[in-house]
Amino acid sequence: MQNRLTIKDIARLSGVGKSTVSRVLNNESGVSQRTRERVEAVMNQHDFSPSRSARAMRGQSDKVVAIIMSRLDSLSENLAVQTMLPAFYEQGYDPIMMESQFSAEKVAEHLGMLQRRNIDGVVLFGFTGITDAMLTPWRDTLVMLARDAKGIASVCYDDEGAITLLMQRLYDKGHRHISYLGVPHSDVTTGKRRHDAYLAFCKKHKLHPVAALPGLAMKQGYDAVASVTHAETTALVCATDTLALGASKYLQEQRNDTLQLASVGNTPLMKFLHPEIVTVDPGYGEAGRQAAHQLIEQINGRAAPQQLVIPAALA
Repeated sequence: MQNRLTIKDIARLSGVGKSTVSRVLNNESGVSQRTRERVEAVMNQHDFSPSRSARAMRGQSDKVVAIIMSRLDSLSENLAVQTMLPAFYEQGYDPIMMESQFSAEKVAEHLGMLQRRNIDGVVLFGFTGITDAMLTPWRDTLVMLARDAKGIASVCYDDEGAITLLMQRLYDKGHRHISYLGVPHSDVTTGKRRHDAYLAFCKKHKLHPVAALPGLAMKQGYDAVASVTHAETTALVCATDTLALGASKYLQEQRNDTLQLASVGNTPLMKFLHPEIVTVDPGYGEAGRQAAHQLIEQINGRAAPQQLVIPAALA
């Protein structure tokens, strides 16, 4: 028989308030381990599926997917989500948003909670540290974005191609002293692959590489510019728009309006504030559409997991 219990019932049976049950369901802090285990035991005992039972009582669809972003304020991830949402809505799916903050532990916690709530599927913005063991239970109902994993559906960006396009554009414009700001190699895609593409281009064209890999934050880009720009430097390639925004602020304060900036992203904020910066579009919007379509097809048994790569294009 279908479960008829509500959150209020679970709270009563557990001897706690509804807000405590809600915090347990959403994997929030502020609940002791003993209380959390007691509430979860009651839910397991009564086979409680809140995501579906609560929605059914409101007369709404019980088709629910989760989108786990690395950062809710990420410019690039928000561009992907903006195209994802209409695709899910069109097929009757209600998305819920979560944030991992680049923590593999948080991803594991989120996936565990989503599994308990019988979520139909997950789009996960990937990063280094996510293990196969976390993903295996979701093999047929998860799409990872921005990273690939064996046996798991993925939608990736052409990191090497994006940097090569920028370097070629700058080279064609006569630049021969091109520096680079990037992300540590602990991040395989935005970090290692983009930096390696820069080094490969420099080697091929006999350019002297000058690079720093400070991180993803705007302030890190701002702080690192001085270490990679010298009297002969004419251009600076940034692995992300966020780094480029930090670099641009530094150059503006130094009254340096001759150095050509270039970056991967082509986000609306960048285009509005700095149209003079050469940018390449990695295809964030297309990646969001493809990820949503792939997940919907897998949920409905119409497609097997596959790996897709979105081509980059100069803006």
